[in-house]
Amino acid sequence: MENKTLTSKQILAVGLMLFALFFGAGNMIFPPFLGQEAGTNVWTAIVGFLITGVGLPLLGIIAIAKNGDLQTIASRVHPLYGIVFTIVMYLAIGPLFGIPRTGTVAYEIGVTPFLPETASKNALPLFLYTVIFFGITAWLSLNPSKLVDRIGKLFTPALLIILAVLVIKSLITPLGDLKAPQGAYADGPFFKGFIEGYLTMDTIAALVFGIVVIGSIKGMGVTNKQALMKICITAGLIAAAGLAAVYLSLAYIGATSMDALGKMDNGGAILSASAQYLFGSAGAAILALAITVACLTTSVGLVSACAQYFSKLLPKISYKTIVAILSLFSMVVANIGLTQLIQISLPILIMIYPLAIVLILLSFMHNAFNGYSLVYIGALIPTGLISFIDGLKTAGMDVAFITDSLQFLPFFAQGIGWLVPAITGAIIGYFLALAFGESKKPITVHE
Repeated sequence: MENKTLTSKQILAVGLMLFALFFGAGNMIFPPFLGQEAGTNVWTAIVGFLITGVGLPLLGIIAIAKNGDLQTIASRVHPLYGIVFTIVMYLAIGPLFGIPRTGTVAYEIGVTPFLPETASKNALPLFLYTVIFFGITAWLSLNPSKLVDRIGKLFTPALLIILAVLVIKSLITPLGDLKAPQGAYADGPFFKGFIEGYLTMDTIAALVFGIVVIGSIKGMGVTNKQALMKICITAGLIAAAGLAAVYLSLAYIGATSMDALGKMDNGGAILSASAQYLFGSAGAAILALAITVACLTTSVGLVSACAQYFSKLLPKISYKTIVAILSLFSMVVANIGLTQLIQISLPILIMIYPLAIVLILLSFMHNAFNGYSLVYIGALIPTGLISFIDGLKTAGMDVAFITDSLQFLPFFAQGIGWLVPAITGAIIGYFLALAFGESKKPITVHE
């Protein structure tokens, strides 16, 4: 069994499974909105978006395969940091943003287009919908996941087919012409797209759920480290190619939508209105059904994963109780609405995403700097401080007295001011480790 590898068909299956893991229905709402905002700069913006929305999740999966689970990697900074950082990641991908977003996206695309205008502005329909949606989520999360897996395997391909038809139709009969870029997309489309890629939360998802993919590969009999890495990279490239194709297609739809649809508040509204415009009410209904089920399966997967982690972290609280708490809390958060949820989540993601990025990149160089914890600390402290300031700025807080003094940092104006300080901090940490004689840390690899 030591040298066992997988056939091309099996690797393809793993790649498709990985694609389904990342392809939450919520991911579909960001590229159309990016496209509408970026206009003629859409292709420059989408390159930045693909780096954080596709490239980094791929690196995250490989990092987990190479180094172990998220808490193991984060504990290289400090054991307490490992616990706190992991909890923050689970909260972000779970009840704070990820889980509530599944309900709001399902409502935005699956219900809002079919409501009278007066009803769609009323809070009651969203409340009633989220009660049902997260009630079903809680019920399914208490049972074995086979039912959800089967639904997901049926509706993920169906959803891709529907999206493919929508894109082909938009190519044959375009919604309109590309318009002038708006806001930050006019001056710095690449960096704006880079930041918007945070909203997919797939880099966090890779760190949180990567161990599931690794376990599946090992379950097929692959135990050799090199074979495991090769399969992860190949499967990751398959998933990345699928995600990139979807994002490029949806960004095009958004970029050409202004003439036909006008300015819209979020990508969910753009997607549903595009289906309505191109195929009528029947097309919108089919898209609504597929996305609703996709959102539900994503919601169940996130609730189950978070409940499993927190039930291990807090053994006195049962899995069922945590499922109920997560579902109820997510229902409450979802009722602020999709546009508002995105506005609230972006500042938080701007604070924590760079930490995840730096941690992933350092994990690939762990052996090169002997695993010194001072290297991790030196890189993450300035990253965290600058990202925290960026998050406050994005939230609309007046921090000009700080940001004005940081304008000398490369890429600070573009929202990536943490990059050079992270590199500098890592170098300083390395030499401090040598000076103080820090012992080499073991390299943890799950074989």
